[in-house]
Amino acid sequence: MSSLSYNPVDIIRRKRDGKVLSGEEIAHFVADYSRGAIPDYQASALLMAIFFSGLSESELVALTESMLHSGEVLDLSEIPGIKVDKHSTGGVGDKVSLHLAPTVAACGVRVPMISGRGLGHSGGTLDKLESIPGFSTGLSTEEFRTVLRRTGLSLIGQTETLVPADKLLYALRDVTATVESIPLIAASIMSKKLAEGIDGLVLDVKVGSGAFMKTREAATKLAATLVAIGRRAGKHVTAFLTDMDQPLGRYVGNAAEVNESLAVLRGEGPADLTELNRVLGAEMLRMAGVCSSEADAFSRIEHAIISGEALARLQRCAAMQGALVDLRDPNEPWLFDNLHTGAQTLLAPASGYVQRMDAEAVGFAGVALRAGRERKEDTIDPAAYIYLDRKVGEAVTAGQPLCHFAGAADLPKDRIERARSLLSDAYVIGPSPTPARPLILDVLR
Repeated sequence: MSSLSYNPVDIIRRKRDGKVLSGEEIAHFVADYSRGAIPDYQASALLMAIFFSGLSESELVALTESMLHSGEVLDLSEIPGIKVDKHSTGGVGDKVSLHLAPTVAACGVRVPMISGRGLGHSGGTLDKLESIPGFSTGLSTEEFRTVLRRTGLSLIGQTETLVPADKLLYALRDVTATVESIPLIAASIMSKKLAEGIDGLVLDVKVGSGAFMKTREAATKLAATLVAIGRRAGKHVTAFLTDMDQPLGRYVGNAAEVNESLAVLRGEGPADLTELNRVLGAEMLRMAGVCSSEADAFSRIEHAIISGEALARLQRCAAMQGALVDLRDPNEPWLFDNLHTGAQTLLAPASGYVQRMDAEAVGFAGVALRAGRERKEDTIDPAAYIYLDRKVGEAVTAGQPLCHFAGAADLPKDRIERARSLLSDAYVIGPSPTPARPLILDVLR
């Protein structure tokens, strides 16, 4: 089929009506959109049709393959060692990749990581990394290989040659309300990961109010879809279902979240972030065959943190990617000096316990403060942040802070008020604490 022998409108119409598209049709549509022959509004229409009609297994395979082969597929075989990556499906306050990658690298496993930007209410690893002064996520594939070879990890975004179709569609999904689609999420994640030249992949599939998958059933379906795509490609894949009914850690916002990840690498981080670092890291070590048991893996991870090697690995990687600050120095003022002064405070209206927190509302409050994007051309404010003084299960007295939040001094007042309203609605306070929900809900291997 030549690019001139089909009509994009027919493809959109047929998918809208629930018909199954051929692999050839999908391949041509993706290729033509990637080269600019199909406008955003038609690609948006197809995304919405897929959102409502879904994709068959054959269509999902075709979409993933088309996106994967829209650019270069890396061959990292000349770099010794097993290469294992981790990917999260997205959540609020989820900065785990920032400390997990150097921890695993410090244990002897190569971690090539191609990450994305924020989607909807969820934060993006690239936006967090770029809040570090000078840090470049836009490396060429050769630069990526060099950093990986010398430091054991590299953290970049999609280059012009790596999965360019997904880079375009990813940004479009964020602003067309088509993020929460299992086939679109699966094709996006796996096309990027298969392009990295990895041997294994650990997936963190989020479940709950702050996740794109709100129910365990939907999250399990997504996890099974991702594992199946990876297995078809001959990769080792494990998917963890983890809780996202409240934000991870205490901070939401790009520079602030980097600071919290550095705390984990200093052995001072919040319990939830530290636990995910330990559990996901142990699975990556198991997958790479560098540990004899789970206990051995946990011991290696603990040593990487206590010895300072994990933080040193991140510093070496950051320096090679242009960072202008020393991440090992706990007195380095770059993060706190960059955070906005004059934070607003949300006070508890009553005494009791935080029984529930709507993580999605917290995420959208961050977007209101410009910690995330409403339109793909929006500029993120790296210093905008929310600090959660109280989380689920914690006691609070009327008039005490529930959270602090801040945006730039010139941020319109209506955006500040929108953030306050969302945060106020996010908290539910009751007379007694609710039972703790486990952080790890399930594992699919």
